[in-house]
Amino acid sequence: MCGITGYVGKRKAAEILLGGLARLEYRGYDSAGLAVVNGGKMNIRKKVGKVKELKAVASDVEGTVGIGHTRWATHGEPSEKNAHPHVPSDSSFALVHNGIVENYSTLREMLTRNGCTFYSETDTEVLVKLIDHIKKTESLTLQLATRKALTQVQGTYGICICSQEDPDILIAARMGSPLIVGVGEEEYFVASDASAFLEYTRNVLHLNDGEMAVVHRTEGHQVSTLAGQALSPRLVALEGSLEQIEKGGYKHFMLKEIMEQPTALLNCMRGRVCISNEPGSPVLGSQVGDRAHPLLRPAPIKSGVSLTLGGIEQLVGPEGAKYTMLDKLRAARRIIICGCGTSWHAGLVGEYILETLCKVPVEVEYASEFRYRNAVLRADEDVVIVISQSGETADTLAALRYAKSQGVLCMGICNTVGSTIARETDGGIYLHAGPEIGVASTKAFTCQVTVLAMLALRISHTRTISDAQYSELALALSSLPNKIDDLIRCNLRDSLPSQLPRILILN
Repeated sequence: MCGITGYVGKRKAAEILLGGLARLEYRGYDSAGLAVVNGGKMNIRKKVGKVKELKAVASDVEGTVGIGHTRWATHGEPSEKNAHPHVPSDSSFALVHNGIVENYSTLREMLTRNGCTFYSETDTEVLVKLIDHIKKTESLTLQLATRKALTQVQGTYGICICSQEDPDILIAARMGSPLIVGVGEEEYFVASDASAFLEYTRNVLHLNDGEMAVVHRTEGHQVSTLAGQALSPRLVALEGSLEQIEKGGYKHFMLKEIMEQPTALLNCMRGRVCISNEPGSPVLGSQVGDRAHPLLRPAPIKSGVSLTLGGIEQLVGPEGAKYTMLDKLRAARRIIICGCGTSWHAGLVGEYILETLCKVPVEVEYASEFRYRNAVLRADEDVVIVISQSGETADTLAALRYAKSQGVLCMGICNTVGSTIARETDGGIYLHAGPEIGVASTKAFTCQVTVLAMLALRISHTRTISDAQYSELALALSSLPNKIDDLIRCNLRDSLPSQLPRILILN
């Protein structure tokens, strides 16, 4: 649950890094640190505890390039020596790392035999010393040494490096741990989650596994594979706003996100569940309405209904034999849903809905078990649905890749646009729930279940349920935001009378 931030540009790096780390605090951590290059010197600050304690000793650090990290201890106890960033003996560069280097013991033994010494218990310092060893013994640039070192690493990593020797660049690379590059005007950001830099830019590059990016303050960016093949990733504009990742006056994010559920469901169904006064008449917006809620619209009493899920109605498959994912879902002999935690629980609800409406066998699997048990899959009969709020859940990604290796059509349900699952599945459906910061899922879960219900309706229509049943269920689905809004207000009146005026104003 570690967090990474990086910055190179014209602004004060420490301020941006500390602000980004504060936005990543929800991920959980036990220590924090940053490294900023200024005047040819690497300035390192680390503290055990909260980001505010790091801020007390680091906010005055000058410089316009640096990296930051919040650490959740895996190798070695929470301490300043084990906290990131880590540096080689000459402090010529600094590195932060999310993930686990599984062969770190073997690498540490090799480096020790070659005269390296270690000041921490971490696998990350081993990676730093490996890069430094290759850089010096083979007379390579930091970029080439990093690329070569990563080919020797077994495990997962998302890394960001700043250099004392070249203070105009950052180096970032990923394998199994999310990492994203933010692109601004003559400035770049690197983070494990875009919320760390959303207030500065919404333009991002998503790194895939086995890719490395080098960003330069004024000369732009280069992305390549670890083998050195140049890539041209697409610049993507993120959805959302800064307000969505702030508490907005609520005591904590979980309460805020509970209150956001009616609006999240409205957005989840917007443009998908469409209702008109009479069949064939103009569509009335996205439908879902409340008499009082300012964001919701009244739903007509006598209505025609349509349900569209564009992500499963696009063509997939090889040239000359293309089909829609919806066709494949309707022809499936078995649907397998994979997820972890909350997503797995949403899958259990989806199993009930899909089997009831679509009359097709559904199995729900823990992704963490599915990926290892060599499940028997049939490419001509099965469809695998993977569910993940972030779109980056490691076990769910591994389950997806296993299913694809078996030739099975894979569909994704996730919340984060442009995430790895969104990119690697054959098609899918976004939740559009907005960022979920609270660790205990609320609005993402209700939107996951809603998407599964919409999916079941779309598959079953004209096959296993009648037009009348379809319309009745779709109308009932469209009423959910109102009903949840009413339920929240009733609960507030019953249990939180003293807070009701403030919460209603905020809502």
